[in-house]
Amino acid sequence: MKRILLGVLAIWAFGTAMAQTDPASWKFSAKKISEKVYEVQMVATLKGGWHLYSQTQPKDAIAYPTKVDFTNNPLIVRTGGVKEVGKMEKFHDASTKSTTHQYSNTVTFVQRVTLKAAAKTSVSGTVEYQTCDDKKCLPPKTLPFNIPLG
Repeated sequence: MKRILLGVLAIWAFGTAMAQTDPASWKFSAKKISEKVYEVQMVATLKGGWHLYSQTQPKDAIAYPTKVDFTNNPLIVRTGGVKEVGKMEKFHDASTKSTTHQYSNTVTFVQRVTLKAAAKTSVSGTVEYQTCDDKKCLPPKTLPFNIPLG
């Protein structure tokens, strides 16, 4: 009887873990614009039916916005804020009386950086985000990145 119970618990635990796999996959890269200027690109690709949220949300939103944090690097100057490239969807939920700005399929977060000197270095930090489908939201995740430059 104990073996059967342990077997059922193992299958349940495995199924729960598989159901909680991240529906977002990320790719990090840098595109050289000029001698010392780069565009850092963080691309999220989402499984069908899933979305993640924009960095900026309406006042009535209850969504967990995506946040990009950069580790301080004295060799790099960031220009402007992180831009979002993708098809933003404005979703209104009548049951919660809230509106969210979200992306499905794919979204690219772009930050322009300039090297202070000709040197090999990297841009590092974290992306904090939450994915949801029409039934549930997974807990927010924090994903570290390190992107070589130069």
